[in-house]
Amino acid sequence: MPTALLLRGPRALDFESFEHPPLGPEEVRIRTLYSGVSAGTELSQYRGSNPFMAKRWDEASRLFRAADAPSWDYPVRNLGYEEAGEIVEVGSGVADLRPGQRVYGTWGHRTHHVAAREAVRVLPEGADPRIGIFSHIGAVALNGVHDAEIRIGDVVVVFGLGVPGQIVAQAARASGAEVIAVDPVASRRKTALRLGAAEALDPAAGSVAEIVKARTGGRGADAAIEVSGVPAALAEAIRAVAYSARVVALGFFQGEARGLHLGEEFHHNRVQLVCSQISGVAPGASYRWSKPRLWQTAVRLQHEGVLDLLPLITAEVPFRQAPALFERLDRGDPDALQTVLTFGDDA
Repeated sequence: MPTALLLRGPRALDFESFEHPPLGPEEVRIRTLYSGVSAGTELSQYRGSNPFMAKRWDEASRLFRAADAPSWDYPVRNLGYEEAGEIVEVGSGVADLRPGQRVYGTWGHRTHHVAAREAVRVLPEGADPRIGIFSHIGAVALNGVHDAEIRIGDVVVVFGLGVPGQIVAQAARASGAEVIAVDPVASRRKTALRLGAAEALDPAAGSVAEIVKARTGGRGADAAIEVSGVPAALAEAIRAVAYSARVVALGFFQGEARGLHLGEEFHHNRVQLVCSQISGVAPGASYRWSKPRLWQTAVRLQHEGVLDLLPLITAEVPFRQAPALFERLDRGDPDALQTVLTFGDDA
């Protein structure tokens, strides 16, 4: 019986069975192989801290408003957005796809999925299907690098070395930057160094901004990308960049952002603070770049060896153990990077 992960309430995960829906002529049925777990957006749903779960998002005015019914309510049936699978059946009108092909996309933590033909994205022949789980989070990271407007030879500081931060560090280096990576967790710093960062700093060991200024002859970084969603990291990113340089706020800040002293370096150094968020690409490139292109690029760059993301996988857990995995992530396991739910042959 097909099964999906269901969030009945804060920190209350369960499984829900559903029937195999009939297949339309332009549809394909997919059996899930791997589903990545996001320690950002998904945990905010799991904890109930996501703003969509407390307020209503007014699409017309693009404002969050207080409301009796939030935009997202329980039960949540859309957990998961990093999936890879295998086609097991195609509709009568589908001529260019076949059973056995590996595909990737966003369909949630579920054993099976029916997709419209035009929504199916095929993995490169012979590729490890796990590269597909990085299509969406990879697009988030690439979008942040685009927003940073990196030039070859730039010094770029990346704050936060979770999964998106690790991808940002690799993509910035591939764009020609010298990358200084920052995170309080030693294992994450070691991973960043192993995957190409020039230096990795512990923010608890001293002022990152002062170290970066010293490394650059007093100038400061050409850009900083904040990926942790921690206000103190954003404050230090603002301090670390050069005059009129750019800071990209890519992390998902929840609640107040206390500790931002905007009358200090931000004001006196004319720092550009830019938000990067996957619902929109960099405006200046929007006539060339789109979310589908970012997804496809994240997969292609892995297949070509430009990005090496499989080492970011720190745990592969059977689908039925998902509740225990979420509990572990909720407790804040510092050594966990990309965790993955796996689906057996009976999925």
